[in-house]
Amino acid sequence: MTTHYDIAIIGAGLSGLTLARVLHIHGIGSAIFDLDASRTARTQGGMLDIHEDSGQVALHTADLYESFTKLILTGGEAMRILDKHGVSHLAEDDEGDGTRPEVERGDLRDLLLDSLPEGTVHWGVKVTDVHRNDAGIFEVNVADGAGFTADVLVGADGAWSRIRTLVSAAKPAYSGLSFVEFDHLDADVQHPAEAALVGGGMMFALGNNKGFLAHREADGKLHTYAAIQAPESWFSTVDFSDNTAAKAILREHFGDWDDRFHTLIDSADTPLIPRAIHALPAHHQWDRVPGVTLIGDAAHVMSPFAGAGANLAMLDGAELGLAIAAHPDDVEAALALYESQLFPRSAEAAEESELSLELCFNATAPQSLVAQFEVYAQIRAEAEDSH
Repeated sequence: MTTHYDIAIIGAGLSGLTLARVLHIHGIGSAIFDLDASRTARTQGGMLDIHEDSGQVALHTADLYESFTKLILTGGEAMRILDKHGVSHLAEDDEGDGTRPEVERGDLRDLLLDSLPEGTVHWGVKVTDVHRNDAGIFEVNVADGAGFTADVLVGADGAWSRIRTLVSAAKPAYSGLSFVEFDHLDADVQHPAEAALVGGGMMFALGNNKGFLAHREADGKLHTYAAIQAPESWFSTVDFSDNTAAKAILREHFGDWDDRFHTLIDSADTPLIPRAIHALPAHHQWDRVPGVTLIGDAAHVMSPFAGAGANLAMLDGAELGLAIAAHPDDVEAALALYESQLFPRSAEAAEESELSLELCFNATAPQSLVAQFEVYAQIRAEAEDSH
C-alpha cells in the first residue's frame, strides 16, 4: 500500500530541515526524503556566516538559536583582503558583535537533524518522477519502486531540483566562474605559513579576474577555493584524478602571483575538487501552482558572493513553516503568502550576489571589493549614529 503524507519535503538540506523543524514546533507533521544514504554519507562543506537578518531569524523561529550559539567559531568573523602579491588592502578583526558568526555547515545541519522526531527523514530516496493525479494528489515515484503520495510537495532538492519542473522551466546557467576546492589539515601545526596567510577568519586574495577565497574551520582546517574565470568545458581538460598534475595546471593559472599562493596550492592535503558555479536568473519566480512550492537553492540558486545562500535557505524554510502554521486549513493561502515574500527577497539577494561576483573578479580587484566594504562600513556607522 502506498504511504500518504500531508506534507512531503524533498531534500534534507538546511532549507528542508528548517521547514520541518518549524512545522514540528507548531504541531504539524511532515516527512523529508533525501537522496543521500544517511546523514553521514558525504561531507557538508565549510564554514557559513549566519546573518542577523536571515539565518539567525530562522534559528530563532525554529527555537534553536541558543543551541546554535554553542557552535560558533570564535574569531571567525575576522576578514582580510589581499592582492596577488600578498599585500593587505583591508583587515577587520572579529569584534564579537554576533552579526555574522561563523559555524560549520555540518554542525548546523546536525543541530537541525537532531531537533526533529526520529524517522522524519527518509534516507536513500531517489525521486525519479512526480505528477499530480486526477484527485489532485501528488504521486512521487522513486528509484526502488516504493513511491508515496502527498497533498503538499516542497522542493528543497537543490540547484538541479526535480520538483522545480512542476512550477518552472528555468535551469541554472553557468556563471563563467569555476572553483577548485582543497583543504589544509591541522593548519597551525602542519602548515603555519599557509595559516598565517589566511589569518583567523576569511581571506580574499584577488587580482587579474581570479583569486583565492579561504577560511578557518573549527577543527583547525583551512578550507580554500581557487577561483578562475574559464569556460565550463575547462573541467574536461583537467584530469582531477591525478592530483599532482591538477595542482600543476592550477598553479599555471596563478603563474605571476606571489609564491605563497603557489605553496598554498602545492601543500594542500586533500585532492583538488572542481566546482562550476551556476545560478538561476536573479528574478526567478513562477505562477502559483496548487500544492507545490520551492525553498532554498531549488528556488534561487545563486553564486556564493553575497554569502546569502544558506541564510536564505533557512529563512525560506522558516517563513514557509510559519505561513502553513498560520493557515492550517488553507494551504493555498499559505503558499501564496510565502511566495509573495520569497520572490522580492531572493531577487534582492541574487542581485547583490551578481554585484559581489563582479567586484571580486574584475580588472580593478581587489580595490573594487575594498571600496564596497568601505561603503558598507559607512552605512553601518550612519545607522549606529541614528540610534
